Amino acid sequence: MSLLAPGPHGGDGARLAAALGVEVTSIVDLSQSLNPVAVDPAGIVAKHLGALGRYPDSKAATEALAGAMGRDPDQLLLTNGGAEAIALVTAELGGSVREPEFSLHPRGGGPRWRSNPSSPLGRLAGADERAAVWDEAFYPMATGQWTRGDEGSVVVGSLTKLLSCPGLRVGYVLASSEFVAAVRRRQTTWTVNALVAESLADLLATVDLAGTSRAVAVLRGELAKVLVRHGLAPWPSDANWLLVEATGLRDALARHGVLVRDCATFGLAGVVRLAVTTPAQLERLDDALTRAAGEFSSSRERRAGVQNDTERGVDHE
Repeated sequence: MSLLAPGPHGGDGARLAAALGVEVTSIVDLSQSLNPVAVDPAGIVAKHLGALGRYPDSKAATEALAGAMGRDPDQLLLTNGGAEAIALVTAELGGSVREPEFSLHPRGGGPRWRSNPSSPLGRLAGADERAAVWDEAFYPMATGQWTRGDEGSVVVGSLTKLLSCPGLRVGYVLASSEFVAAVRRRQTTWTVNALVAESLADLLATVDLAGTSRAVAVLRGELAKVLVRHGLAPWPSDANWLLVEATGLRDALARHGVLVRDCATFGLAGVVRLAVTTPAQLERLDDALTRAAGEFSSSRERRAGVQNDTERGVDHE
């Protein structure tokens, strides 16, 4: 019996801690793919707690992000996380995907959406690949650049990954000023909270995109070495995570306080996602894999087939 049934997304560390009867800080949560080298946002946000007594005004934060991206503020809309950005653009455009794809993307009629790098597969899109909407939540960490910048495409993004602050909720839509004005009219008032509005400029000042991308690549390599040493076969990835196919791995690791992401909601049963992480947490994973030896079985057979199917493209409309 599973210790912890998987939720629709990652980030179930608090639920695992409750199931084990331990403090949530003792859990190694590799189910949420955050920037492992981000500056701790807590101290920065704490300087802006006075914002709690004011209604939010996101103008300065929008200008700060637009300046970092080299874009006009009229081309940018801050949102309550990437989830709101996706919902707003879906309401305006609709959309379709090629599976496997992120579960919040639309699966009806309309233009193609594509996460870049692919979520869940972790591979960057080819230079000749086109999409009407690019989800670039993980693109800066994979490339060291803010955006791919395709002319005429809409971009949705999530700063909570880059800044490692999923509880703060800050995402964005990047597009033409006309499209941004249209989705802005759909946005509920004050969805971007005052802590984001007043702390985002300071948070962005800590970001080194090129350095982050290099560090993530190194740490991804270290994660791969640990997995291979324990008989696991990580799939190729450009992102800040690796996939492995291993029956029982999520439950085995959970019993030892390490949480990984079940990929069944992506249509990849038996596959788990492990976030690239810090050396200290990687040591914890290494130890958990040693203690869990014999509690899971790995597979090397399905990887090529899944990736080839994805490259051919399975439309879901």
